[in-house]
Amino acid sequence: MNTKVTIAGVTFKNPVMTASGTFGSGMEYSDFVDLNRLGAVVTKGVANVPWPGNPTPRVAETYGGMLNAIGLQNPGIDVFVERDIPFLRQYDTRIIVNVCGKTVDDYLEVVERLSDQPVDMLEINVSCPNVKEGAIAFGQEAGCLYDITSRIKNRAKQPVIMKLSPNVTDITEMAKAAEAAGADALSLINTITGMKIDIHRRRFALANKTGGLSGPAIKPVAVRMVYQAAHAVKIPIIGMGGIANAEDAVEFLLAGASAVAVGAMNFANPYATAEIVEGIEAYMMRYGVENVADLTGAVVE
Repeated sequence: MNTKVTIAGVTFKNPVMTASGTFGSGMEYSDFVDLNRLGAVVTKGVANVPWPGNPTPRVAETYGGMLNAIGLQNPGIDVFVERDIPFLRQYDTRIIVNVCGKTVDDYLEVVERLSDQPVDMLEINVSCPNVKEGAIAFGQEAGCLYDITSRIKNRAKQPVIMKLSPNVTDITEMAKAAEAAGADALSLINTITGMKIDIHRRRFALANKTGGLSGPAIKPVAVRMVYQAAHAVKIPIIGMGGIANAEDAVEFLLAGASAVAVGAMNFANPYATAEIVEGIEAYMMRYGVENVADLTGAVVE
């Protein structure tokens, strides 16, 4: 039984990763999960300088999920290089660094700082607000997405994954733009914009008013978008959005994903990633699947 998958020339021992922003750099979870069991750890977003994030409250529970408006709080690239990369290098797992920024130059600065670092891939978070374009996210306009993707690809030494926003009219237009600009892979979906109001206090549950919805509630949307993107482009896709167990993960693979990332479920069940690895192996044994890669896009049309 072969659980290995290869994405943009990088081979992973299995298709299960962590979703950025839900696992830190693994330090908080290493007491619960053997990081050696994971295909990859995808880090929390890293910026060129420390970001304080948004004011509190910035997390709210919702039916079937959660809203967050953390604002990509992070200590910046200097601390990440000195602290997080050495920690992750202790484990036999791939390292994917999520990169965030407020301008294209912010992204490029981080990408260049990582060029000589022992990390395997870069995941570019284009759901960040573009301060030079009236705060519209980099990933919400195809031309803007094409521009940032091509400029990052010109500087990056590692393969580049573009993480697509679902808050668009047509996900395939964005997938095609990223592919045309040279992206090596796509990951989707990021969170869906949502809102919650406390009716007793008549106040917004989040200080930011809106936040990113994640968790099981968004899974049907995520599966649909992965399926659409997989039929629109030829580059590999990492699927995510509401994965809670191995059955969910296999559903994404069948829809066209080559690998999956587990996000909000890490908060509810810190053992989730390892359990999903084991569950996929059990599924393969049950149905006589020799290579996990054979599941990608294998839904019967």
